[in-house]
Amino acid sequence: MSNGSDSLATMILRSAGIYSDEVLSRISEQRAANPGMGLAEAAVKFGGVREREFLEAIGRALSLDVVDLERQNPNPEALQKLPASAVYQYNVLPFQVDSNSLTVVSSDPFDTSATDGLRLVARCRIKTALAPREDVEKAVKKFYGVGAAAIEQMLEDGRYDVGDEFGAMTKIDVSEMGEEASIVRFVNQIIAEADRQGATDIHIEPQETELRIRYRIDGMLHKVDVPPQLNRLKSAIISRIKVMANLDIAEKRLPMDGRIGIRIAGQDIDIRVSTMPAAYGESISLRLLAKSGSFVKMDDLGFNDRDYAVVSRIIHRPNGIFLVTGPTGSGKSTSLYSFLSEVNKIDVRIMTAEDPIEYHMAGINQVQMQSEIGMTFARALRAFLRQDPDIIMVGEIRDRETAEIAINASLTGHMVFSTLHTNDAAGAFPRLIDMGVEPFLIASAVAGVMGQRLCRRLCPDCRREVPLDKRYYTLSVPPERDTVYEPAGCDKCTKTGYRGRRALFEVLEVDEDIEGAIVRRENATQIRNISLSKGMKTLREDGWAKVFKGVTSVKEILRVTEDQ
Repeated sequence: MSNGSDSLATMILRSAGIYSDEVLSRISEQRAANPGMGLAEAAVKFGGVREREFLEAIGRALSLDVVDLERQNPNPEALQKLPASAVYQYNVLPFQVDSNSLTVVSSDPFDTSATDGLRLVARCRIKTALAPREDVEKAVKKFYGVGAAAIEQMLEDGRYDVGDEFGAMTKIDVSEMGEEASIVRFVNQIIAEADRQGATDIHIEPQETELRIRYRIDGMLHKVDVPPQLNRLKSAIISRIKVMANLDIAEKRLPMDGRIGIRIAGQDIDIRVSTMPAAYGESISLRLLAKSGSFVKMDDLGFNDRDYAVVSRIIHRPNGIFLVTGPTGSGKSTSLYSFLSEVNKIDVRIMTAEDPIEYHMAGINQVQMQSEIGMTFARALRAFLRQDPDIIMVGEIRDRETAEIAINASLTGHMVFSTLHTNDAAGAFPRLIDMGVEPFLIASAVAGVMGQRLCRRLCPDCRREVPLDKRYYTLSVPPERDTVYEPAGCDKCTKTGYRGRRALFEVLEVDEDIEGAIVRRENATQIRNISLSKGMKTLREDGWAKVFKGVTSVKEILRVTEDQ
């Protein structure tokens, strides 16, 4: 922006009547210290006024409309007037078109260079309306798709357009693909957007007429808005991901696994890549894992008072086995890491056998399993016993050999943490017996079992209070209140009504009565009933307690827990 335009913009700011001369001086000083910052951005950032309030004041001063992009959609004809590259470059949304002009929504009313550039591209007069920057960016992704500018560039380039033929090779030389800006930029944008939304997984799935991309956020899948032309570029995109993961791009008939290490916003992200041949091309799944970072503290896991006391007592024992059970994706690893963090002291030697190592923790010895060269859980456990550990963590007990070594380790004075795939805490004992472990060994070694599930947490900004449905008054858990909260949906939770997740627990401590039941080979129901009589809360009971505290909703608890 030229000095003349700058002065005019400052005059407009003054005439808007929302800034004092002192604040205007501060805004000018900050702009001088940050040369790349626009006046509108500086006015919002350093002026102490919310962006929407700022835009409404400027809109009144310049007779510009302020648009609510949540409730108003752009005209389809307007969207055709500008290419994605121009839309992303100038951060505007084409909104309305008439006989000789195009209205674009912008967050910067002072950006005259954008108006000039857009006039050349659209070949018509440009009118401006205003909306907050975040709303404009969100709408552009919704109507153009994530990475639309990169897709547009690839199609213009011509080397990537391989049509819809299944299995066709890309025309680009693989050796130069790693350096090619458009394909790299698109894949990076997909990963960066997933990280921004807090996704744990990205699924890239070739369909008959589209390349579908979905993110798993808070345990639920959400479709990503992508440009419709993406299907023509699926081979190039899949090949690019395989190159990043050091996989053979010529092999399309077999499943493959690889890893990608990238940095997003200063944080190292480890991505596990899995490919699978499907009907219309290779389906690719990416699991996003932060290499390091703050671990969830045990105090923040969400235990009730009884469960916290029991778990704390068990993990500080000198020996025994503590098992965490639940399906894949139920937060077992997060809980185990929080327990390890709790007991990780300078005078304690901790060794872990993991497949894969999901998070790197300072002060403990983590070992990656590699079954292809014979490095299995059982072999690692045997080696650990010669390494003088105090605490051992085994990623998962999968077979009789691993179970027996873990039990022997606990009986010889070690504390062992591990996971097991069962539906609830009591089901761990019949599962170990089914593996072939003697019941008397299980009874002697296992100190406790914790069942776990994850439920979505209600968004605190938009949850709403409603009366508790009368049919739930017959529950075994007496209602603590006659109202509960349900999801509503807002910008902060992307209209889902949920933001983040919370764990549900049931903690079974092994005492003499439980030991007797294990030795008598009693079933899971009988063992559960003994534990319930001693104060254990089931997953659903813990869920209802969190419903009455406003943490989650009734529907979520019914979805993730079994009716026992």
